[in-house]
Amino acid sequence: MKIEKAIFACGCFWGAQYQFEHAKGVVRSTVGYIGGHKDEPTYQEVKAHLTGHAEATLVDFDAEQTSFSELCKLFFEIHDPAQTDGQGPDIGDQYRSEIFYLDEKQKKEAEEVIQILRDKGYEVNTRLTPATTFWEGEEYHQHYYDKTGGEPYCHIRIKKF
Repeated sequence: MKIEKAIFACGCFWGAQYQFEHAKGVVRSTVGYIGGHKDEPTYQEVKAHLTGHAEATLVDFDAEQTSFSELCKLFFEIHDPAQTDGQGPDIGDQYRSEIFYLDEKQKKEAEEVIQILRDKGYEVNTRLTPATTFWEGEEYHQHYYDKTGGEPYCHIRIKKF
């Protein structure tokens, strides 16, 4: 196994985690917060727009089974990258569409996927940002839909690549 990491923000992290957890090659995922200005933010602080963080999913994946580019494609399939500062009924900058890249290779691959979408006529307002500290979310947020038996309300927005 060759474990690599990726960090994606695309609305409510419950649904994003659910989708990534069920993707080929993903070995672990964690929901949390990234991209803000306060150390150790809490959900209540992020929700109240006090920290500037996005709700995000840290994905550990086996690079021998999948690639960062494939995870980027899934990222774009499970949310609306044209929407700014929100997803569906979830409105606010904590629900923004953003890829937090860990190195220049990830940045380049994300840019390539975004260009494919734009060439197909899709509007993409997703931000590409160097990753900063990822703060793990509270335990009750981890694997929320597995714990509750619910179904994520995010759904496929863009047809498969």
